This record gives sequence, C-alpha cells and structure tokens, in this order.
Amino acid sequence: MINKHQLANRYAIVGIGEAGLGKAAEGETALSLQCQAARSAMLDAGLVPGDIDAVFAHWDDRAAALLVSEYLGIQPRFVDNTVVGGQSNITHLVHAIAAIEAGLCDTALITYGSTQRLDRSRKAGGMNQEPRNPVAQFVQPYGMLSPIGFYAMQAQLHMHRYGTRAEDLGEIALASRKWAQLNPNAFARDDLTMEQYLAAPMLADPLRKFDICQVTDSAGAMILTRADRARDLKQQPVMVRGFSEKYLHHLTPFGSDDWIDNKVLSTLAKDALAMAQLDHKDLDLVQIYDAFTINVLFGLESLGFCEPGEAGEFVRDGRIAPGGDFPLNTSGGGLSFNHSGMFGMQLMIEAVRQLRGECGARQVPDAKSCLVQAGGMVMSAYMVMVLGTE
Repeated sequence: MINKHQLANRYAIVGIGEAGLGKAAEGETALSLQCQAARSAMLDAGLVPGDIDAVFAHWDDRAAALLVSEYLGIQPRFVDNTVVGGQSNITHLVHAIAAIEAGLCDTALITYGSTQRLDRSRKAGGMNQEPRNPVAQFVQPYGMLSPIGFYAMQAQLHMHRYGTRAEDLGEIALASRKWAQLNPNAFARDDLTMEQYLAAPMLADPLRKFDICQVTDSAGAMILTRADRARDLKQQPVMVRGFSEKYLHHLTPFGSDDWIDNKVLSTLAKDALAMAQLDHKDLDLVQIYDAFTINVLFGLESLGFCEPGEAGEFVRDGRIAPGGDFPLNTSGGGLSFNHSGMFGMQLMIEAVRQLRGECGARQVPDAKSCLVQAGGMVMSAYMVMVLGTE
C-alpha cells in the first residue's frame, strides 16, 4: 500500500473557472453556472470535454455529477457526489487523487455552484431537516440559529477563556474588506471602519453583521491530473504538495469536549506540512475558511501560527491586511468577496491564482506556497491542503 506522503507533488490543478459571482442573472441555475465555470476551467487548461473522464460535483441535487456530465456531453468513467459541507470540493480533490491512483480515471473535473441569493433560499435558522435526523430533533425545535449560533458560542468561549475583544474580530472583518477592495469581483467593496463594525447589529452575541459571511451566488470549477501530464498543458501547474483531513460528526457538535481546543486542526496541519516538506515559515500566504470571523482566530491558533489565546494580538495593526506581513484570505474571503454556501471552491481558486501570479493589485509578491484550511457543516469536517509551484 502506498504511503499518503508519497503522493506529494504527483498531482496538479491545471485549470480553474468561475461564473455567476455575487448575484446570478435571472434564469440561471446551480447547474448552468457550474457548467459555465467548467467550460472556463477547460479553456484555461487547454482541454476539451473529451479529455475529462471523471466528474466530481455538489449542490443540493443528489446526482449532481451526472447532471453536470450530461450537460457538458461527458461520459465519465468515475463520478462522486460526496457532501461534507463547505470543504466538499477540496475533499473531492483528494478523492480524485485516490481514483487516479487506483486507475479509475485520468483527468478529473470538480465543480460546485449555488444560486442561494437569487433563490432567496438561505435562512438564518438553517435548512429544513428530515424530521428523524438529530438536527431536526435537537436543534431546530428550540429556535437555534444554525450555524450562526454555534459559532457565536465558540466566540463567547474564546472571549471568556482568553480575553479576546470584539475589536479583535473586527480586525479580521476590516482586513477582509481591504483585500476585497483590491478584487474587482468582490461582492462587498464599500469602506468599513472599526466604528462601523462595532455599531453594526448584533445577530448572535458576540457576532455582529460584519462577523458573518456574505450570502451570494457563484460557481467554480477545477481540473486535476497527474503532474507529468500537467506540464504539457496550457497553464503553469499548481501542485498538491500535502493534505490531511478528518471527519467528526454530522451537524450536532454536542459530543465535542472543547470547541476551541479539540486538537484536530493542529494535528492535520502538522501532517499536511510534513507531507509537503515545509514549515510554517515557508508559507507565502494562507487561506482560512471564514464563514465567521471567529473561524480565522480559531484557525490561526489551531494551525500553529500562534499560541492559543494569541490570535487577537496576531491580527492587530493590519498584519493580515494588504501590506501586512501575513497575507490572509487575499480575495476578501467569505466575509467580503463571496460566499455561495460552500466556500472551499473559492478558497482553492484564489490560492491557484495567487500561485500563478494572476491577482493584479492584490497579488502576493513571488508567492510559491499556500496553505488552505477549510471546514464543513458545524465543526464537523476538517481539511488542510498545501499547494505550491514546482
């Protein structure tokens, strides 16, 4: 059996595409947007539908990969509709690596799309659940705002344990907005001051309006293949250098001993960096899934960039904003750029663009390595992936 670490640098992302960013046009669907993004990704890579023999797709439909395949005229040898929340598309990348290693396919298309803003389908209390599952029995009947309420409790715990201030969360929101102002595709680009942040409505104490991600439409696509083939294609390949993942539960985190110190991300970060043969100091930028500002504080500490309780100080004085020495969420993140429900796809696309040097005014100079951390559901799924240039 092959050791996972032997897979480092054997696979590359060779094409990316997006569509419908912000609010999609009337009549668009998650399917149509995904296929537009897939077409852009194939053009980006210099490939045609006949070159694709595996499709990985997700949105609310139960057979998303088959619909995408039919729409694009692809008859794949392998499909996957795995749904683990916001990191699903990064999980798909790992599944694609496994499938290619097993000889089940050669070139994989990964897509995701949503029209949640166009359809007005996003509700503060979460999606309606099948009445026999745990969320429907133990969360929704009690009026819990989900997932907002859970992450508000995580933020409360961080504040209680470490003295974290509202202004520390505000630093993250302000940095995200400054990055978004350099991104012409960002949804929220208006100026944002600390005074405006603190004056914004409290939605789930201590989370205010600007602590919570955008609700937008969008679709994205990535193409993955072996590194030896990638070198013959149109774009500079972005190598998958390391990854590590873990899955704890579905949507009810009641079995977790400690919501800000469960040791999961710290273990995954060490494993992914070891696979990539890199250390924290070797990373040029970081992308952390920011559905809420507390995700960034928790992520910085758990990933090992600072000690527990030190993230508030770590992000102060514009350190993670443009011009700071720790480039973080350079698209503007889910807080200001875009958040279509499953933000893992946009994290990866921004990482690829940065490593290819395509980000214009927000480009991190000479970027060669990037760590991406994503999660899924409610403290349920965890993923760390390290990307790099050759």
